[in-house]
Amino acid sequence: MNWKAFMALLARDVHVARRNLFTLLFQTFLQPLLFVFIFGRVMVGSGYMPPQYKSLLLPGIMAISMVFTGIWAVAMPLIAEFQFTREIEDRLLAPIDTAWVAVEKVVAGSVQAMLAGLIVIPLGWLILRPLELHVTHPAVFIVITVLVACFAACGGLALGCSVDQQHIGLMFSMVLTPMIFFGCTYYPWSALDKFPILKYAVLINPLVYASEGLRGSLVPQFSHLGMAIVLAALVAFDAVFLVVGLKRFQNKAVN
Repeated sequence: MNWKAFMALLARDVHVARRNLFTLLFQTFLQPLLFVFIFGRVMVGSGYMPPQYKSLLLPGIMAISMVFTGIWAVAMPLIAEFQFTREIEDRLLAPIDTAWVAVEKVVAGSVQAMLAGLIVIPLGWLILRPLELHVTHPAVFIVITVLVACFAACGGLALGCSVDQQHIGLMFSMVLTPMIFFGCTYYPWSALDKFPILKYAVLINPLVYASEGLRGSLVPQFSHLGMAIVLAALVAFDAVFLVVGLKRFQNKAVN
């Protein structure tokens, strides 16, 4: 491991993000802002949803924002760099193992995902207050936030190295959209009690554990999956996506 080269790669991504700060902030803020306003303010303010729904919804919006930002931050540049621009070649020539180039992408994407998720909390407080948030175990909340961010970035690495540029639309329609609607983002997992087959089928969706973990650490007064199950599942998904992503990255780097 060449830490100097690794930090140089990370500094390059920070520099690129700083140069595109306005676009990055727009992408990061707009989606959670719209979700919070429409589903939390409009639906609740119109009387279609009870006031408690605002607090129930916020962790799901946070999970969506983190997953979309992490996947987008890692997958989209990789798809472009491997397909047409081949910008990745200059980083592959760095004095560092190829796998660490991919790990640096994951680290940068995880940081962006965490920022996108954490910004939902003050946005929610400004738009939806009063909220009934109870962070009784801050350490658990921090661990889950980091694991969700890593899952998003590792998933972005796996998708970015597996999807061609002409199939980006298919990736969103066939992978990300079903993930959101069956990811317990707008409702708790217990809401599927009347659909027993679906209730257990959605457990293959990693977004379920992201939403339920954030719900359990932010609004534990609502029903949620056990935190031990959530932590174990997120660690497992992180490991699987990272291994698959690294293997796919190294294969594409050689070809």
